[in-house]
Amino acid sequence: MILMKTKLDCADNTGAKIVQCIKVLGGTKRRYAHIADVVIGSAKKVTPGGGVKQGEIVKGVIVRTVRPLGRGDGSYVRFDKNAIVLLDAELNPRGTRIFGAVPRELRAKFMKIISLAAEVV
Repeated sequence: MILMKTKLDCADNTGAKIVQCIKVLGGTKRRYAHIADVVIGSAKKVTPGGGVKQGEIVKGVIVRTVRPLGRGDGSYVRFDKNAIVLLDAELNPRGTRIFGAVPRELRAKFMKIISLAAEVV
């Protein structure tokens, strides 16, 4: 579960390292975000010379959560850290590489992220 002020690792090569969630999109009363939900965040830690500046407001999709995600077959998948992939205005990934594993639940809305990822769990 991701909510306001949660710090997320950035799982792409845009230059951001840590992103803090400032809003969960999807309604005025929406408090929590899960895998495949879009959030707005602020880049807190960045690498020099990257495409993202420190303090920049960015949009991203949640790709990994510590909270277990239940699947239809009764199994669960969970990760060690919370992670985000940054998106542009058309909801396409800003980076050209995705680091780490991503769940196959992203397939419905974010097929481009699935194709860039090295491992799909």
